[in-house]
Amino acid sequence: MAEHANLYRRAFYYDIALERDVSKEVDFIITAYRHYVGRELQSVLDLACGPGYHARSLAAKGLHATGVDLSKEMLELAEKKSGEEGLNIRWINADMRSFRLKNPVDMAICMFDSFDALLTNDDIVQNFRCIAENINPGGLYLIDLTHLREVDYNHYGEFRYCGERNGIKVEIVWATNNPQYDLVTGIAPVAIEIHVEDNGEKFVVHDTAKERLVDPQELILFAELSGAFDVAGWHGDYDLEQPLDHSADSQRMICVLKKRS
Repeated sequence: MAEHANLYRRAFYYDIALERDVSKEVDFIITAYRHYVGRELQSVLDLACGPGYHARSLAAKGLHATGVDLSKEMLELAEKKSGEEGLNIRWINADMRSFRLKNPVDMAICMFDSFDALLTNDDIVQNFRCIAENINPGGLYLIDLTHLREVDYNHYGEFRYCGERNGIKVEIVWATNNPQYDLVTGIAPVAIEIHVEDNGEKFVVHDTAKERLVDPQELILFAELSGAFDVAGWHGDYDLEQPLDHSADSQRMICVLKKRS
């Protein structure tokens, strides 16, 4: 498994650039569970949660939320923020391929392309089996990825994330090395730059990590290979009515998996 360690160690700067309103995503998560399972969502596991944007928003709606991340710095920030917000969330420093919750949850989510840190076929199968062990019977696993028009074997778009807070400006520029995916492994080395203006001090932090590209057919095959999930549905945005297709309204690639009985 891979991660942009230089970025994630700087959780404070990450948060300035990437903090955003996730209310639409959270509403979709709750609605999707009701649609595919037929009851109300009670508990959620936020994988590779970073500062816990989704876990915190779900907890604010009264759900039991747990966040898992490999970065201690990200979890320290998430815990600080959730404490300030008066939220009771369990934060776990763990690898998303191997951990065990005290109590299983109704649904697991892996948002904002965090799934691409699972580099090998074995990584993905391990992740699927681990998640299945930590969710309730009939529970869901939602994976949110960039639409294939934005990133594919022939093209990796450039992505920029900017923010400002208390006199500190941060810009994160993704894919500065024009990365290409290996046609056999589906893995690319992706370079990023973190540009910081911190109260008069300017500096740039460089980072590189490997990322895995997966397509829908691969996710279907990995679900079958894991023996743990079936594909319940595909969506092109945080909207149950939006299919995954080539239309302009299809902005994301969202796979909803349901745990096998």
